[in-house]
Amino acid sequence: MTGQVLVFGATGGIGEALARRLAARGARPFLVARGAARLAVLAAELGAGHAVADVTDRAQVAAAVAAAGTPLAGLAFCVGSIVLKPLARITEADLMDAFRLNAAAPALAVQAAATALAAHGGQGGGGSVVLFSSVAARKGFASHVAIGAAKAAVEGLTVSLAADLVPKVRVNCIAPSLTRTALAEPLTKSPQMAEAIAKQHPIPRLGEADDSAALADFLLSEAAGWMTGQVIGVDGGRAALAGRG
Repeated sequence: MTGQVLVFGATGGIGEALARRLAARGARPFLVARGAARLAVLAAELGAGHAVADVTDRAQVAAAVAAAGTPLAGLAFCVGSIVLKPLARITEADLMDAFRLNAAAPALAVQAAATALAAHGGQGGGGSVVLFSSVAARKGFASHVAIGAAKAAVEGLTVSLAADLVPKVRVNCIAPSLTRTALAEPLTKSPQMAEAIAKQHPIPRLGEADDSAALADFLLSEAAGWMTGQVIGVDGGRAALAGRG
Protein backbone atom coordinates (compact mmCIF):
# COMPACT_ATOMS: atom_id res chain seq x y z
CA MET A 1 0.00 0.00 0.00
CA THR A 2 1.82 3.11 -1.21
CA GLY A 3 -0.69 5.84 -0.36
CA GLN A 4 -0.82 8.09 2.69
CA VAL A 5 -1.05 6.38 6.08
CA LEU A 6 -2.16 8.23 9.22
CA VAL A 7 -0.01 7.32 12.21
CA PHE A 8 -1.44 8.50 15.52
CA GLY A 9 1.13 8.49 18.31
CA ALA A 10 3.92 8.91 15.76
CA THR A 11 6.52 10.06 18.27
CA GLY A 12 6.01 7.06 20.58
CA GLY A 13 8.24 4.02 20.33
CA ILE A 14 6.05 1.85 18.11
CA GLY A 15 4.56 4.78 16.19
CA GLU A 16 7.99 6.12 15.23
CA ALA A 17 9.27 2.67 14.27
CA LEU A 18 6.21 2.19 12.07
CA ALA A 19 6.56 5.64 10.48
CA ARG A 20 10.16 4.82 9.57
CA ARG A 21 9.16 1.47 8.05
CA LEU A 22 6.39 3.08 6.00
CA ALA A 23 8.70 5.78 4.68
CA ALA A 24 11.41 3.23 3.85
CA ARG A 25 9.07 1.24 1.58
CA GLY A 26 7.70 4.28 -0.20
CA ALA A 27 4.43 4.77 1.63
CA ARG A 28 3.61 8.30 2.78
CA PRO A 29 3.17 8.46 6.53
CA PHE A 30 1.17 11.39 7.89
CA LEU A 31 2.29 11.83 11.47
CA VAL A 32 0.05 12.87 14.35
CA ALA A 33 1.19 13.40 17.93
CA ARG A 34 0.61 15.68 20.89
CA GLY A 35 4.13 17.07 21.24
CA ALA A 36 4.82 19.60 18.48
CA ALA A 37 8.62 19.83 18.76
CA ARG A 38 9.45 16.13 18.51
CA LEU A 39 6.80 15.70 15.84
CA ALA A 40 8.25 18.44 13.65
CA VAL A 41 11.75 16.94 13.85
CA LEU A 42 10.58 13.46 12.86
CA ALA A 43 8.35 14.78 10.07
CA ALA A 44 11.24 16.78 8.62
CA GLU A 45 13.54 13.76 8.74
CA LEU A 46 11.02 11.54 6.93
CA GLY A 47 9.65 14.24 4.61
CA ALA A 48 6.20 13.52 6.02
CA GLY A 49 3.12 15.61 6.56
CA HIS A 50 2.10 16.10 10.17
CA ALA A 51 -0.46 17.56 12.53
CA VAL A 52 -0.47 18.21 16.26
CA ALA A 53 -3.48 16.69 18.03
CA ASP A 54 -4.59 15.32 21.38
CA VAL A 55 -6.38 12.08 20.48
CA THR A 56 -8.90 12.57 23.29
CA ASP A 57 -10.07 15.81 21.63
CA ARG A 58 -12.53 14.86 18.91
CA ALA A 59 -12.23 18.19 17.08
CA GLN A 60 -8.43 17.98 16.97
CA VAL A 61 -8.59 14.41 15.64
CA ALA A 62 -11.04 15.44 12.93
CA ALA A 63 -8.76 18.33 11.95
CA ALA A 64 -5.76 15.98 11.71
CA VAL A 65 -7.71 13.55 9.53
CA ALA A 66 -8.81 16.41 7.28
CA ALA A 67 -5.22 17.64 7.00
CA ALA A 68 -4.10 14.20 5.85
CA GLY A 69 -6.58 14.36 2.97
CA THR A 70 -8.44 11.80 0.88
CA PRO A 71 -7.95 8.98 0.09
CA LEU A 72 -6.15 7.34 2.98
CA ALA A 73 -4.34 4.06 2.51
CA GLY A 74 -4.28 3.33 6.20
CA LEU A 75 -4.60 4.40 9.81
CA ALA A 76 -2.53 3.12 12.72
CA PHE A 77 -3.55 4.12 16.23
CA CYS A 78 -0.31 3.72 18.19
CA VAL A 79 -1.46 5.53 21.33
CA GLY A 80 -1.97 3.89 24.69
CA SER A 81 -1.31 3.91 28.40
CA ILE A 82 -0.11 1.59 31.14
CA VAL A 83 -2.26 2.07 34.22
CA LEU A 84 -1.07 -0.22 37.00
CA LYS A 85 -3.03 -0.07 40.25
CA PRO A 86 -4.50 -2.78 42.46
CA LEU A 87 -8.28 -2.95 42.64
CA ALA A 88 -8.39 -1.31 46.07
CA ARG A 89 -6.77 1.86 44.68
CA ILE A 90 -8.57 2.10 41.33
CA THR A 91 -10.75 5.18 40.93
CA GLU A 92 -13.59 5.87 38.55
CA ALA A 93 -11.35 8.44 36.86
CA ASP A 94 -8.65 5.79 36.30
CA LEU A 95 -11.16 3.52 34.59
CA MET A 96 -12.74 6.23 32.47
CA ASP A 97 -9.40 7.76 31.44
CA ALA A 98 -8.04 4.36 30.38
CA PHE A 99 -11.15 3.62 28.34
CA ARG A 100 -11.27 7.09 26.79
CA LEU A 101 -7.66 6.97 25.58
CA ASN A 102 -7.35 3.32 24.61
CA ALA A 103 -10.79 2.46 23.24
CA ALA A 104 -12.98 5.52 22.66
CA ALA A 105 -10.26 7.59 21.01
CA PRO A 106 -9.42 5.04 18.29
CA ALA A 107 -13.13 4.48 17.61
CA LEU A 108 -13.62 8.19 16.99
CA ALA A 109 -10.43 8.43 14.93
CA VAL A 110 -11.61 5.63 12.64
CA GLN A 111 -15.05 7.22 12.45
CA ALA A 112 -13.47 10.47 11.28
CA ALA A 113 -11.30 8.69 8.70
CA ALA A 114 -13.76 6.06 7.46
CA THR A 115 -14.80 7.87 4.27
CA ALA A 116 -11.20 8.62 3.28
CA LEU A 117 -10.15 5.03 4.02
CA ALA A 118 -13.01 3.59 1.95
CA ALA A 119 -11.99 5.81 -0.97
CA HIS A 120 -8.59 4.13 -1.28
CA GLY A 121 -8.20 1.56 -4.06
CA GLY A 122 -5.96 -1.45 -4.05
CA GLN A 123 -6.07 -5.22 -3.91
CA GLY A 124 -7.38 -5.14 -0.36
CA GLY A 125 -10.43 -3.20 -1.56
CA GLY A 126 -9.74 -0.08 0.47
CA GLY A 127 -7.76 1.24 3.38
CA SER A 128 -6.45 -0.66 6.38
CA VAL A 129 -6.69 0.11 10.11
CA VAL A 130 -4.36 -1.20 12.81
CA LEU A 131 -5.24 -0.84 16.48
CA PHE A 132 -3.25 -1.89 19.56
CA SER A 133 -4.42 -4.06 22.43
CA SER A 134 -2.19 -5.82 24.98
CA VAL A 135 -1.39 -9.29 26.22
CA ALA A 136 -3.20 -8.10 29.38
CA ALA A 137 -6.55 -8.10 27.54
CA ARG A 138 -6.70 -11.91 27.62
CA LYS A 139 -4.16 -12.97 30.25
CA GLY A 140 -4.82 -11.81 33.78
CA PHE A 141 -2.15 -9.84 35.60
CA ALA A 142 -2.42 -8.29 39.04
CA SER A 143 -2.89 -4.50 39.15
CA HIS A 144 -4.11 -4.41 35.52
CA VAL A 145 -7.82 -3.80 36.22
CA ALA A 146 -8.07 -0.50 34.34
CA ILE A 147 -5.76 -1.21 31.44
CA GLY A 148 -6.79 -4.85 31.03
CA ALA A 149 -10.44 -3.83 30.73
CA ALA A 150 -9.64 -0.97 28.33
CA LYS A 151 -7.49 -3.14 26.08
CA ALA A 152 -10.12 -5.88 26.04
CA ALA A 153 -12.48 -3.19 24.77
CA VAL A 154 -10.03 -2.50 21.93
CA GLU A 155 -10.29 -6.13 20.84
CA GLY A 156 -14.08 -5.91 20.83
CA LEU A 157 -13.81 -2.64 18.95
CA THR A 158 -11.58 -4.28 16.35
CA VAL A 159 -14.08 -6.96 15.35
CA SER A 160 -17.01 -4.53 15.51
CA LEU A 161 -15.28 -1.99 13.27
CA ALA A 162 -14.22 -4.75 10.89
CA ALA A 163 -17.84 -5.86 10.58
CA ASP A 164 -19.08 -2.30 10.05
CA LEU A 165 -16.47 -1.37 7.45
CA VAL A 166 -16.11 -4.57 5.41
CA PRO A 167 -15.40 -4.91 2.48
CA LYS A 168 -14.02 -1.40 1.90
CA VAL A 169 -11.80 -1.14 4.98
CA ARG A 170 -9.86 -3.82 6.83
CA VAL A 171 -9.41 -3.59 10.62
CA ASN A 172 -6.90 -5.64 12.60
CA CYS A 173 -5.29 -5.43 16.02
CA ILE A 174 -1.88 -6.16 17.54
CA ALA A 175 -1.57 -7.31 21.16
CA PRO A 176 2.00 -6.83 22.39
CA SER A 177 3.54 -7.89 25.65
CA LEU A 178 5.84 -5.52 27.54
CA THR A 179 7.89 -3.59 24.99
CA ARG A 180 10.93 -1.35 25.51
CA THR A 181 9.44 2.08 24.88
CA ALA A 182 9.39 5.35 26.82
CA LEU A 183 5.86 4.48 27.98
CA ALA A 184 7.10 1.25 29.58
CA GLU A 185 10.28 2.74 31.04
CA PRO A 186 9.02 2.63 34.65
CA LEU A 187 8.90 -1.17 34.26
CA THR A 188 12.05 -1.65 32.20
CA LYS A 189 14.59 0.88 33.51
CA SER A 190 15.68 -1.46 36.30
CA PRO A 191 17.86 -4.20 34.71
CA GLN A 192 16.80 -6.64 37.41
CA MET A 193 13.09 -5.99 36.85
CA ALA A 194 13.47 -6.09 33.07
CA GLU A 195 15.30 -9.41 33.26
CA ALA A 196 12.69 -10.90 35.57
CA ILE A 197 9.83 -9.89 33.27
CA ALA A 198 11.73 -11.09 30.20
CA LYS A 199 12.08 -14.55 31.75
CA GLN A 200 8.28 -14.80 32.04
CA HIS A 201 8.09 -15.08 28.24
CA PRO A 202 8.64 -18.42 26.45
CA ILE A 203 10.94 -16.44 24.13
CA PRO A 204 12.81 -14.88 27.06
CA ARG A 205 13.22 -11.25 26.16
CA LEU A 206 11.20 -8.05 26.18
CA GLY A 207 9.60 -6.74 23.04
CA GLU A 208 11.22 -4.07 20.92
CA ALA A 209 9.22 -1.36 19.19
CA ASP A 210 10.10 -2.74 15.79
CA ASP A 211 8.60 -6.15 16.65
CA SER A 212 5.14 -4.60 16.67
CA ALA A 213 5.92 -2.06 13.95
CA ALA A 214 6.91 -4.84 11.55
CA LEU A 215 3.54 -6.54 11.96
CA ALA A 216 1.68 -3.24 11.74
CA ASP A 217 3.49 -2.45 8.50
CA PHE A 218 2.46 -5.84 7.09
CA LEU A 219 -1.19 -5.41 8.14
CA LEU A 220 -1.28 -1.99 6.49
CA SER A 221 0.11 -3.41 3.25
CA GLU A 222 -1.74 -5.12 0.42
CA ALA A 223 0.07 -8.33 1.34
CA ALA A 224 -2.49 -8.58 4.17
CA GLY A 225 -5.38 -7.82 1.82
CA TRP A 226 -7.45 -10.86 2.88
CA MET A 227 -7.12 -10.26 6.63
CA THR A 228 -9.64 -8.40 8.75
CA GLY A 229 -11.05 -8.70 12.26
CA GLN A 230 -7.89 -10.35 13.61
CA VAL A 231 -6.14 -9.84 16.95
CA ILE A 232 -2.54 -11.02 16.72
CA GLY A 233 -0.13 -11.33 19.63
CA VAL A 234 3.43 -10.02 19.46
CA ASP A 235 4.30 -11.27 22.90
CA GLY A 236 7.08 -13.85 22.86
CA GLY A 237 4.44 -16.57 23.26
CA ARG A 238 3.33 -15.25 26.64
CA ALA A 239 -0.42 -15.38 26.04
CA ALA A 240 -0.51 -18.78 24.40
CA LEU A 241 2.27 -20.90 25.91
CA ALA A 242 2.83 -22.11 29.44
CA GLY A 243 6.58 -22.02 28.90
CA ARG A 244 9.05 -24.80 29.22
CA GLY A 245 8.28 -27.12 32.08
